[in-house]
Amino acid sequence: MFWRRLFAQLAGVGGATVLRNIALPTRIPAAGLVILRDGTPGEPEVSLSPLTYHYDHEAVVEVIVQGEATQDTQFDAICVAIGVRLAANRTLGGLCDWMEGAAPDPTEIITEGGEPMKGAAVTITLTYSTTNPI
Repeated sequence: MFWRRLFAQLAGVGGATVLRNIALPTRIPAAGLVILRDGTPGEPEVSLSPLTYHYDHEAVVEVIVQGEATQDTQFDAICVAIGVRLAANRTLGGLCDWMEGAAPDPTEIITEGGEPMKGAAVTITLTYSTTNPI
């Protein structure tokens, strides 16, 4: 599937550690953390001749930075770098028709006794068609 290609495309984005489908760790790497979540394909539109399933699959990229002094700068750099990486290869080498990221919605994450964190979920819509929904 296209997950490996998208994961590779995001690798090291903005200097951050990039992982896939993990629980949020208690400690965030100094350069930030990006977690790719596979998301859901949703209900496809179906064409019958030939039988084709058309998806707008929504994946999520979580961006998390920690450290009061530099978190805004790191956060901005990682989000900009994600946008640049997505724009550089919007079809994942032909695996999808189009890939588009939505604007991040930043939030402060407060943990008891820990440093403040800043995070956002960036929705990435992957548009593709397939003859086999599995």
